[in-house]
Amino acid sequence: MSTETLDKAKSNLPVRGFLKIDDLIIPQGEDLVKAILDLKKEKNAVILAHYYQPPAIQDVADFLGDSLQLARQAKDTEADMIAFCGVHFMAEAAKILNPTKKVVLPDTQAGCSLADGCSGEGLRSMRAQYPNAIIATYINCNAETKAESDVIVTSSNAETIIKSLPTDRPIIFAPDKNLGRYLAKKTGRDMILWDGSCIVHEAFSMERIAKQLAENPDAKLIAHPESETPVLDLASFVGSTSALLNYVEKDDCQKFIVATEEGILHEMRKRAPHKELVPALVFDESCNCSECFYMKRNTMEKLYLCMKYELPEILINEELRLRALKPIEAMLDLSKTVK
Repeated sequence: MSTETLDKAKSNLPVRGFLKIDDLIIPQGEDLVKAILDLKKEKNAVILAHYYQPPAIQDVADFLGDSLQLARQAKDTEADMIAFCGVHFMAEAAKILNPTKKVVLPDTQAGCSLADGCSGEGLRSMRAQYPNAIIATYINCNAETKAESDVIVTSSNAETIIKSLPTDRPIIFAPDKNLGRYLAKKTGRDMILWDGSCIVHEAFSMERIAKQLAENPDAKLIAHPESETPVLDLASFVGSTSALLNYVEKDDCQKFIVATEEGILHEMRKRAPHKELVPALVFDESCNCSECFYMKRNTMEKLYLCMKYELPEILINEELRLRALKPIEAMLDLSKTVK
């Protein structure tokens, strides 16, 4: 590939560099797994991947985890480069936590409906309306939104953190209203909710899932708390991505209907190969599973290219980084006991 072609690819996005896969050449017959592992060794890189990533990426990752686990790994890594296989806000959080490391993301257009729907300006307006409130913000948000927050939470640690907050102050919870409602019910805390939701988890159909349960009386429904309340009310277990994995692995039940992004099934099948896992049904009857389009933008080809050329690189203004770091560190401190 010529230097001119690479320079052209670098100029397409405000982040440092953007590799358009159509402009780049991957050698025919290249063993991508071997090539990626070779690049990892050559560049002293670590590959972090979320459970919702395509199976091939999960298999090549050094560490597979949910948002809390990945944040901890990003903070503590000694690698020179972090190849973050997830969505943009996750890679951005890795850079906030470890600014001396180079952080690259296979596809910068791997976004998030929750992050896109909540702004720092919006949180500032809510704080002005409720000046005594504590702002607890779900990690699915951009750096500007984090910077306007008092504490960040993940689905793994949200209940622990909400319970730890002073009871004499109201709580603003953003951006996921479904997770917020679930936490209010679990903790007994009244919360002012931002009107946001995940397009993936909100797609589950209570009616279709109820029919699935009727047709599979030996199955348990397990669900992520970003799902709507009627779905959660049907569930035998509600928990974070990592909690759902642990439940399937350890529970005596042999069949589960799983209401979260379908990428998790890959790791579930590894941990519990003898159990039957059925994707929960969504409203669209042409599809029997729920898949995050953004998570699946990352591919092995893009991972190879971003590691080879160390682009696109996640960059963040230092003043903004420090402001966003404060609520993330508050989260990590308050959730030390959460696995």
